[in-house]
Amino acid sequence: MANRSQAPTDSSHGPSTAPLLQGAWLTRGVEGRFSAYLPRDGEVVRWTEQPDGSWSGPVSLGGPGPAGRLTPFLAVGQGADRYVHLVGVRPAGTGEGHVELVHSVQFQTGRPALEWRSIGHSNATSRWTGNPAVAVDAQGRAYVFMRNGGGGLSARAQKDTGGWHPWWDLKGSRTDPSPVAVTNGSGFVELYTAHEKGLVRYVQSESGGRPVREDVVPASVTMGSLAATTGPSGHVTLFYLDQEGQVGAWSPDRSLEPTVLGKAVGTGRLDATRCLVDGAESTVLAQRSADGRLALAVLPSERETEGVHWAETGERHAELTAVLSSDLDGRLVAMARTGGGRVLTARQRAGAEGLRLDGWRPIG
Repeated sequence: MANRSQAPTDSSHGPSTAPLLQGAWLTRGVEGRFSAYLPRDGEVVRWTEQPDGSWSGPVSLGGPGPAGRLTPFLAVGQGADRYVHLVGVRPAGTGEGHVELVHSVQFQTGRPALEWRSIGHSNATSRWTGNPAVAVDAQGRAYVFMRNGGGGLSARAQKDTGGWHPWWDLKGSRTDPSPVAVTNGSGFVELYTAHEKGLVRYVQSESGGRPVREDVVPASVTMGSLAATTGPSGHVTLFYLDQEGQVGAWSPDRSLEPTVLGKAVGTGRLDATRCLVDGAESTVLAQRSADGRLALAVLPSERETEGVHWAETGERHAELTAVLSSDLDGRLVAMARTGGGRVLTARQRAGAEGLRLDGWRPIG
């Protein structure tokens, strides 16, 4: 599952009034229907796809609590059980600018989510230190990651018996405010982040274990640009922008060193997912182009070095945040939130040669 969508220019300035999204905010249920989640007016709202392809919503999943309302940020992760884990940020009430993380779960498509519960903050002085990321392991345990006050990474994981482990200090320094969490084909959680000297991976060696920091791999990286997806081999590939505006890829378990794939079409964060194109396993990248349209590039999965070629779709928007997924048949499903608050979706056209989308339409 890819982890997605926040522009690099947003990632280093703390909470803002513009919605920030991290992770798979478009999710697919066991039966194949999709749900979309967005922070709005201090709460989280959800749209649900109906059996006939129409959408219902938005429905409030709450957010207000005794410590205040949610900030306009949301991280989303989904496990193999298709349960959707939501992580928000709300004022902590312990001082001006202090925040805490809150967590909720939706177990079934269209059903109510659990009450939001605090999972605290990695620092005693709980000021904003970065945007959380969440991933879910093969046993359905959520792992929440965030940059801590020292500039390294901290994590909190669910216990098998319920509740949460204390915050783990995963070490590190001067890391990206927006790390990317993903689950590999073995069901272990991996975390990727940027450093001023390159790229860093944190990876589990055993189920339920604390992710361990590996050495920095030298690379030119723009912070806030990372996206990751798990390929058909079960290995993770990270995509990023370098400081010259080019798209790079890195897959340590495939021995792929940071490699330039080609020119980016914009400066915003990448998004990535797997789908089928002409019956072949493919990876699709998305980015808002310089003129405000959504651009897509199709790469053969785990053969990224063949290069990246972009094609633009849809209308121009001053702001555009996109997320990609795939349906039960392996066809691409794209969703975008525009600066005006509209939510649009488009699907890969069945039977068409190459990657062609049906027209974009609002979900409500």
